[in-house]
Amino acid sequence: MRHNRTINHLGRQASHRKALMANMAASLILHKRINTTVAKAKALRTFVEPIITKSKDDSTHSRRMVFAYLKNKQAVAELFREVAPKIADRPGGYCRILKTGFRQGDGAETCFIELVDFNGEYTQNAGAAKKAAPKGRTRRAGGAKKAAPAAETVAASAETAAPAAAEAPVAETAETKAE
Repeated sequence: MRHNRTINHLGRQASHRKALMANMAASLILHKRINTTVAKAKALRTFVEPIITKSKDDSTHSRRMVFAYLKNKQAVAELFREVAPKIADRPGGYCRILKTGFRQGDGAETCFIELVDFNGEYTQNAGAAKKAAPKGRTRRAGGAKKAAPAAETVAASAETAAPAAAEAPVAETAETKAE
């Protein structure tokens, strides 16, 4: 039984697992999105999210602590220069896992793991959804009262549009007769 066994060892020795996580974290930070298996992605998420949290404080100490995990100078520079300012106001949850299916050779479940604020499709849609969301009461009881006046305004606008449509052909025929 797996009582109190929280770490997924990924079938590797500790040193190999540590190197694997460091390399995958550096690739995630540099490329913003990588393709891997679901098990590795879940292990990577628990590895990289505390590192990203450390990057919010741009000090020499935090840079050295992050470098001790990543062991990649370019990844550390990218993390503190580009990633940290974008996620400064986010209270965690920096990674998103999107399952993509099963691998052909061995049937392993694959996925994309990406940094949340760096996917334009999701961030633009979320911003549009926030702007389009109605503000105010959201109870169903309030909608029934508003539906009746809305129907009256639609009928009133249809009545005003009908005379305007009837006058328009007359104006065109008068212009054609004048010519």
